[in-house]
Amino acid sequence: MKKFENDVQKIKYKVLKEVASLAFKGTLQEEMQEIPDRIIEGNKARFRCCIYKEKAIIEERVKLALGGQKKENKWVEVIDIACDECPIDRFTVTEACRGCLAHHCQEVCPANAIIIIDQRSYINQEKCIECGRCKKSCPYDAISERVRPCNKACGVGAITIDEKRKASIDYDKCIQCGACVYRCPFGAIEDRSSIVDVVEKLRNKKKQVFALVAPAISSQFPPAKIGQVVTAIKKLGFHDVIEVALGADIVAYEESKEFATTIEDRGTLTTSCCPSFVELIYKNYPTLTKHISTTVSPMVAIGRMVKNMHPHSEVVFFGPCIAKKMEAQKEDVKDAIDYVLTFEELNALLDGAGIDIEECDEDSLDNASYYGRIFARSGGVSQALEQALAEQNLQEELRAIQCQGVDECNKALKILKAGKLEHNVIEGMICQGGCIGGPSSLTHKPKDKNEVDKYAKLAMEKSPLSALRIFDLENIHLHRNHNEEEK
Repeated sequence: MKKFENDVQKIKYKVLKEVASLAFKGTLQEEMQEIPDRIIEGNKARFRCCIYKEKAIIEERVKLALGGQKKENKWVEVIDIACDECPIDRFTVTEACRGCLAHHCQEVCPANAIIIIDQRSYINQEKCIECGRCKKSCPYDAISERVRPCNKACGVGAITIDEKRKASIDYDKCIQCGACVYRCPFGAIEDRSSIVDVVEKLRNKKKQVFALVAPAISSQFPPAKIGQVVTAIKKLGFHDVIEVALGADIVAYEESKEFATTIEDRGTLTTSCCPSFVELIYKNYPTLTKHISTTVSPMVAIGRMVKNMHPHSEVVFFGPCIAKKMEAQKEDVKDAIDYVLTFEELNALLDGAGIDIEECDEDSLDNASYYGRIFARSGGVSQALEQALAEQNLQEELRAIQCQGVDECNKALKILKAGKLEHNVIEGMICQGGCIGGPSSLTHKPKDKNEVDKYAKLAMEKSPLSALRIFDLENIHLHRNHNEEEK
């Protein structure tokens, strides 16, 4: 029986699976309206006030599975009806208040929001500025702090609360990392899907369609082996399955040359493989865009290589990352990738087509090197760059800092902006642990890093240059102008 981390993930899977199944059968338009009844069975509500609301929410999830409103490169949306209107009074005084004589909470409050009634403290929410000084000062820890899960997950302050107490996304701040999607316990924030478009491409067979799989796939479908996953994907109708880790080898090779030739002038290079990290710099540190590596991401590199070798083909990227959907639509790189689906969507796609991975024979996936495969976890990019520099006898010393999560990335970028960073490379990964911690990973376990490392050690090629020795990169455009993109 298939296991899920929680019911939110399970419900999302059920919707995507039903949509994929009907799309493969060619009966999506005729049977689409039946999906809520198939998923919400019986007459008793499990999660909401009634089954009618549960079915209404499923209808909204179906719309997102069909592609949603297709706003301009905005892939994360709030499902209003699913938002539980979580309490938004951040600080409240609990029953633990002893009515002490000192009233430290009142003394430290800069907004005069603390009032004393019958010797106990109360917070005037209309005056409260949510600075938290009262909580820090209370010797009894009697003041509680409540932060909405979506607010807490968003490290860039892009989640606001509207007049109806519903979550709202400020797209001017949003970096589309998907942290809010993963953390909302009601599944009220979700990413739009291209799963129907991909099924249609596989069904009409007018063009060869290639599947590009991110290296984090090694930890996604236990106990099946990676070779069985490759066979299962091919059974969907894909012409071939190619490792994005080979694109990572290309990036390690190209970015190491960029580092060696430009680091003296730039001082510090920030990596460009994580689209949310790049977006963080665009939106919050525009003066630092000159530091962003101009080398394209592994996804773009391998997508362009495939299209260079097969000019009339189409490519679909599969990974744990929602932000890749946004990256693939960027004007200067949208030629590389036709569609982006997550591992959650791949899981639903396989089951919707009736393919059992564990019953599949093993096929090979031998494109990339050890170093290309470890791009999937924090620290992997730095290691690959160091190896590529050594292989090319480039003498520049690499002093990299690995940042995982928005807080660590912000800290390093602020130090860089102040001109006090001692490192000359910032490896930025917005997700904890790197790509393996992406919002659309099927698992988020500590052992996932070990699975990536095991998979990496199985690589036939042991270095980036050896993996690339048979490929001609001369006609593949591998650089971007971030200053132009930022404008």
